[in-house]
Amino acid sequence: MSKDLDQTDRRIVEILESQGRTSLADIGKEVGLTGPAVGERLRGLQDRGFIVGFGARLDLRQLGYTIQALVRIKPRSGQLHTVENMIREEMRFVSCDRVTGDDCYVARLLLRDVAELDDILLPFHDRAETNTSIVKSFVFENRLPPLD
Repeated sequence: MSKDLDQTDRRIVEILESQGRTSLADIGKEVGLTGPAVGERLRGLQDRGFIVGFGARLDLRQLGYTIQALVRIKPRSGQLHTVENMIREEMRFVSCDRVTGDDCYVARLLLRDVAELDDILLPFHDRAETNTSIVKSFVFENRLPPLD
């Protein structure tokens, strides 16, 4: 799939990833194209499914979420779909992966205070086993994979 990205496409994606509000004209100066040509490249990247959306990165601490936790969740027999729906419905779970191994899910949970942990996870305990780790710091977050 990445074979369809030429060097200019790769550079455009890298610029957008690091500086999402950069104008098309400024990106064009960096990659040797006009602003409209960069716009065409972006539309092409979207049409071909390489770019699936644009967004903002939020400072979660500014929103009051001072703690993040990784929660491994192993549903009890017959509870898989119920537990998955419970995860989907709790909006403080901001990501969730279905995984192999002893647990079925690994989810990232945002907390304003560690005391919220019991309130959020208590409803799960009749339907699943949970194992929680508090995130101390980030080594890196959401970086691009190699595009070549």
